[in-house]
Amino acid sequence: MTLLTAVAADGFFAAVAAMGFAVISNPPKKVLFTAGALAAVGHMVRFALLREDVGIASASLCAALLISLCSMPCARRWHIPAEMFVFPALLPMIPGMFAYKTILAIMQFLGAAAISLRQELLVDIVYNGLTAFFIMCALAIGAVLPLLAFHRESSLGRGIRKLWRRESGKG
Repeated sequence: MTLLTAVAADGFFAAVAAMGFAVISNPPKKVLFTAGALAAVGHMVRFALLREDVGIASASLCAALLISLCSMPCARRWHIPAEMFVFPALLPMIPGMFAYKTILAIMQFLGAAAISLRQELLVDIVYNGLTAFFIMCALAIGAVLPLLAFHRESSLGRGIRKLWRRESGKG
């Protein structure tokens, strides 16, 4: 499978998953397809960054930022909150496998008697748990930061625009 095919397949399956999650809230069709397209783009960016040896948390942050930034023009155009696009698009990037491996290692740790096995399991618990935590933090920060910074009514957005005008000599 070529790189382009792998990236396209990753984006397609992310879009299907995002649209499946979006259907739960019974949105208009334009929201459904836009969330799928945003998920595909974000997941393809994350996939490409992972192939370039960027860490999974950093790649997830970049993908979440891109999804959030791209959702804002759609939200303005259709007068729908950007969160309707962002959250379904981010759901395929939730680190379920890392969380599952953490819980599995915890259960094995509780039943293990050998010290050496417990030490190995403890390393797995910490690694997988912290990885899941940092990915979730990256997704949350990447989703919320652009919405806070660039939303018209946010005080942070007003402060940034005021600073921008002052720096550019327009205010």
